[in-house]
Amino acid sequence: MPKLWNETIDAHRAAVRKAVLETTAAMVAEHGLTSVTMSRIAKDSGIGRATLYKYFPDVESILLAWHEQQVSHHLDHLAEVRDGTEGAAARLEAVLRAFALISRASRQHHDGDAAAFLHRDRRVSQAQQRLHGMVEDLLADGARSGDVRDDIAPGELASYCLHALTAAGDLPSEAAVHRLVTVTIAGVRPGGAEESDTPRSADATARSPHHPRHHPAHGGHSARS
Repeated sequence: MPKLWNETIDAHRAAVRKAVLETTAAMVAEHGLTSVTMSRIAKDSGIGRATLYKYFPDVESILLAWHEQQVSHHLDHLAEVRDGTEGAAARLEAVLRAFALISRASRQHHDGDAAAFLHRDRRVSQAQQRLHGMVEDLLADGARSGDVRDDIAPGELASYCLHALTAAGDLPSEAAVHRLVTVTIAGVRPGGAEESDTPRSADATARSPHHPRHHPAHGGHSARS
């Protein structure tokens, strides 16, 4: 009986905690961080205010606990995507695509004040380091297999990818997110350095139909070749 009783209590506490976290996150997303109070959280969670204070001292601590849980779920999901995909190039693309979609979904659920508050949390920095390490390892695998350029260190490429794909949070649709991923991956493929070294003005000239690169008589070869 004591074991069953303890399990029942633990299950109840977990249910209460889950309800509080989900209620708080939904309220912050709808009304903003500064509009949410412990009284409102207790009421909407279906528990007493005194009970709520037994679990959390304030709104900020609830939001941090919710965010830590979300970050952990996101990292676990990315690891599952990585482990469930075959081939270095496919693994890299799958993880980057999943990360970009997460970035877009997460930004839509945070108001400005909440996002600024959450990103001051030291656990966010730790999670970013884990994410960076995961992507860096995938890029290193890709470089060894010949699917990723090897003229730039994997760590630097990982920073490039993650910074680029964080912008997915501001994109209007999933289709736009997928296009961003495609462009980002193109930048880390072998041969990307040749294009990136070309001045913008030269690129514009090269795109001209009168430029030798695009003239049928030259077979599409660059004037540099």
